[in-house]
Amino acid sequence: MTQETLEPLDANRYRQAGVDIAAGQALVDAIGPLVRSTARPGATAELGGFGGVFDLREAGFEQPLLVATTDGVGTKLQLLAQSGQHQVAGFDLVAMCVNDLLAQGAQPLFMLDYFATSKLDPVAARAVIEGVVEGCREAGCALIGGETAEMPGHYRRGDYDLAGFAVGAVERARLLPRGDVGAGDVLLGLASSGVHANGFSLIRKVLRDQGLFLADPAPFAADQSLASALLVPTRIYVKSLLGLFEHEVVKAVAHITGGGLIDNLPRVLPDGVVARIDAGGWQASPLFLWLYEAARMTPDQMLRTFNCGIGMVLVVVADYADDVRRFLTEKGETVYRLGELVAGDGPARVRVDGIDG
Repeated sequence: MTQETLEPLDANRYRQAGVDIAAGQALVDAIGPLVRSTARPGATAELGGFGGVFDLREAGFEQPLLVATTDGVGTKLQLLAQSGQHQVAGFDLVAMCVNDLLAQGAQPLFMLDYFATSKLDPVAARAVIEGVVEGCREAGCALIGGETAEMPGHYRRGDYDLAGFAVGAVERARLLPRGDVGAGDVLLGLASSGVHANGFSLIRKVLRDQGLFLADPAPFAADQSLASALLVPTRIYVKSLLGLFEHEVVKAVAHITGGGLIDNLPRVLPDGVVARIDAGGWQASPLFLWLYEAARMTPDQMLRTFNCGIGMVLVVVADYADDVRRFLTEKGETVYRLGELVAGDGPARVRVDGIDG
């Protein structure tokens, strides 16, 4: 094709197809000051380049290992969008990623986000980024890049999706889980702030089956709406746990997400051990008790679907379990002694004593 055969470019043509480049650039310009507020040693948190740069030496690491995670918000996103709580969606995106970094003992360093929609709504998009920024500040990591994509025809109008990517670092000698995890170690659970961002496909089904709407009073708490009970931001545990990691009394950490206690805890345990958990070691909130009854689940199904009030499980040296519990309580965490590791046969597994089913 020669230059003479090219048609003159019509600046409106792409916009007519559903993509507004100017609106996207306006959003980038608008969120620039927010993003810069997440700057930390190692990253300036500036937007505009083709990639973000992080200086590990400036961040103070000597023999670092990089740890990378990626996650989303799942179908909780639909309920958040319906209720206009876009900022919670952004915050949850960070939480789901950085809490995974903690399972390796890693300090969150930087975050990137991906926002895709049918037609860019600058107000909703800015609120999402504000939530991402708030989460990054809470986690102490820099937001160093992202992508906004308008995809008309791929998403329904008004829908959007999010993906997050976080990178952390840990000194080689402090990588978790440690190699000496074994029988006798104590299991401590850190309370969740609610459902977090898992199990919402089932929650949405329960709402449909019972004819309930987010604005309705919660059946388990008349002074709360279902929206306020179900859409609580996911708790970020970074500030509490990073200080604890320095004392080297934590052997492993499990982030309790999809799969619950039953499937997530064995991921950080070696073969030949059983995580023996006492069901009476913590009290699930009325929200989880309602979900258990409304969805007509067995205890095992419940423990595999929801966090049931436990957002993180720590495997700690038995002699320091009480000290760890005091340390985390002073940091504002609610801590439960769930049980301990005992010797077993075959792959690592969880045994919950005190429940039927």
